[in-house]
Amino acid sequence: MQSSAQSVEEYIRQVPDNQREAFVLLQKTILDNLPIGFSEEISYGMIGYVVPHSTYPKGYHSTPKLPLPFLNIAAQKNFIALYHMGVYANTELLNWFTVEYPKHSKLKLNMGKGCIRFKNGSAIPYALIAELVSKIGVADWINLYESKIKKK
Repeated sequence: MQSSAQSVEEYIRQVPDNQREAFVLLQKTILDNLPIGFSEEISYGMIGYVVPHSTYPKGYHSTPKLPLPFLNIAAQKNFIALYHMGVYANTELLNWFTVEYPKHSKLKLNMGKGCIRFKNGSAIPYALIAELVSKIGVADWINLYESKIKKK
């Protein structure tokens, strides 16, 4: 479910009341731990954390006019989603996260390829998310993207 919000502030205003507190804390956790060089903006109808064109002019391979995505967060109908391209592209990071998750949460990990779903906003493991977000800097993400994802 994509939002039509044109700004991060507008997106947050549209988050349902029952999810807003957890969502804003997730956003703050990301911003507090995101390596320098990523930018926060609306991306794919969600709040996105991207490598701006000023750093990576090629943009995203399937849609070069868009900056290179790294993370997105979204308030879906029944959950809050964290989309992390590094987890999708880096098996070592994925394995680290799946081993660490049970140390931070009593709930079963609800995850797809790069999407981590939190049905209970009060159970989001913010300390783990902070560590996950801080693990890949801009240059490392560009290198990983070009070697594992980008279509040549």
